[in-house]
Amino acid sequence: MLLGINSKIILYDGAMGTMLQKRGLKPGDMPDLLNISAPDAVEEVHKLYIEAGSDIICTNTFGANAFALKSSEHTPGEVITSAVKIARRAISNAKIDDSRKDKIKIAGDIGPIGQLLEPFGDMELNEAIEIFTEQVIAFDKAGVDCIAIETMGDLNEMEAAIKAFKDNSSLPVLATMTFDKNGRTYMGASTDSFVKLAEDLGVYAIGMNCSLEPKEMFPIAERLAKATSLPLIFKLNAGLPDGTTGKYTVSPEEFAEQMLPYAQIGMKIVGGCCGTSPEYIVELKKQFG
Repeated sequence: MLLGINSKIILYDGAMGTMLQKRGLKPGDMPDLLNISAPDAVEEVHKLYIEAGSDIICTNTFGANAFALKSSEHTPGEVITSAVKIARRAISNAKIDDSRKDKIKIAGDIGPIGQLLEPFGDMELNEAIEIFTEQVIAFDKAGVDCIAIETMGDLNEMEAAIKAFKDNSSLPVLATMTFDKNGRTYMGASTDSFVKLAEDLGVYAIGMNCSLEPKEMFPIAERLAKATSLPLIFKLNAGLPDGTTGKYTVSPEEFAEQMLPYAQIGMKIVGGCCGTSPEYIVELKKQFG
């Protein structure tokens, strides 16, 4: 089993984009391209999360697909290959016990393509599968330990991503969607429909990421937990940013405390999304490590 997932709660990492903004990422620029232009900055973020206690780190590849990269000079394969090398180097260079380095896993990170699929948009399902397949091949070749499909709001796009990986790789798939307070994604997918798709396609673990702060999302998490026996992942936001300061409203200590009830409903993997940082992982480790 991946990381011995049945024996303890596994610590994911936290946000990547906001951490890179502090290291030179300009508004509107693609974080993924820093794998090529500023690899040391990406490695530093990974190392901070590893040293904070993360058991799984996600590659800096949320938007590394052919559609999102079409105006750049780089292919998904180039960006992904560089990202995996950086993550592996971060594990090697992190200031932690050598015995722990062998246990840290690298998840190939996959986000939405950036184009709506039919019937909501113009992209056909097969085209989406082709785009995700290119990423699959690159991740498989680069040697990641698992795949993290995250921040999906469209069930059709989630299906395309999972099918691409299942048809072209034996890597375990961690799948998370982003839900609103009403228990549906922005495209209307319910927790039950997500569970059925994930179970039918043989996903390894499912859950929620992004959205709102943990206490606001707990009723949705309970609904998800009641619908499946798969391992559950929760990687939520530190609230929302303040309109004046831009700072997120939930502190690391508050975030970890709000996550405590999730352990009672079957949470197996926990981390943070927007607004979180290594300090949040430190607090999560105090509660669950």
